[in-house]
Amino acid sequence: MIKLFEKVKKIFTNGFFSNKYVKFIIKLLITIGVAFYLYQNISLDEIIKQIKNSNQFLLLITFFLGFINISLQYFKWKLTVVSVLEINDSKKIFSSLLQGLAAAVSTPARLGEYVGRALPFSNKSFLQVTLATLVDKFFSLFIVIILGSLSSILYIHIFYDVFELVTISFLIIVLLFFYLVFLLLFNENFWDNFLFNKIKTSKRFSRYYQKFEVLKKLDKKYKSKMILLSFLFYLCVIIQYSFLVMAFSYDDKFIEYMWVGNLIMFTKTVIPAFTFGELGIRESASVYFIQRIGENPNVGFNASIFLFLINIIFPAIVGIIYQMRNNNE
Repeated sequence: MIKLFEKVKKIFTNGFFSNKYVKFIIKLLITIGVAFYLYQNISLDEIIKQIKNSNQFLLLITFFLGFINISLQYFKWKLTVVSVLEINDSKKIFSSLLQGLAAAVSTPARLGEYVGRALPFSNKSFLQVTLATLVDKFFSLFIVIILGSLSSILYIHIFYDVFELVTISFLIIVLLFFYLVFLLLFNENFWDNFLFNKIKTSKRFSRYYQKFEVLKKLDKKYKSKMILLSFLFYLCVIIQYSFLVMAFSYDDKFIEYMWVGNLIMFTKTVIPAFTFGELGIRESASVYFIQRIGENPNVGFNASIFLFLINIIFPAIVGIIYQMRNNNE
């Protein structure tokens, strides 16, 4: 019996059903599903027509907001590099950000960003820069989860007629999560509780604890500034999306579009990234949620694609040019 168990275990750990193959199959199925969903819901002719008839003024505003977007990312990264890596070279920090954006767009799950950000900091180890990048992204992730969760609770309550008690329960869970993260960031004594002491001494979870422990060492002023900058960065993206929807739909439901933008960002965060530049999931989410509020699905697709071009492709191109220029010097 034991031998039979060992054979079955070997098949699932080393054979076709091993973790690597399962992940590949899941990604492939999701990719096919996303492609089929978009094929069924959008029209190429309608997309081109909307682009030709779009509000050029709103598109221009969104494009210029892209510079604010990059500026906020720079200030966030500079604040982190100064605090975590103890480097205060503005040129290197800016180069690191651009090279990170350039490397991110060409790799699944934006993994190349970690390598790109590390390139200008030759005097620091890759692990140190990776840790700094994770800290930088933690605050943005925190904002997305909080605001995205609240938007999702509202969406479920409105469109699925969920009971008030269930909605309130979800809301309490989100607020509790917010409170716990707040304690992690601003209350040093919270790190010394019984649960954290167990995690710290656990062979299995101690390495994860060490990654988060870097937050304990950062001063409160840094954390407050990062939360503010991360919120402004997130708000900028949501406003850009709203303007893009308005540009293609000629409607002015700005607040509703911001709500949809929140839902898209949350969906993109919750569903693991597996495509280049996170294409597919974002577009499908945009098409789906836009339809739910009565808009043309092609509007959602166009808004998502243009947001991708403005906030990811354009900075990536600038990053590549910047890197090539530095290599030639």
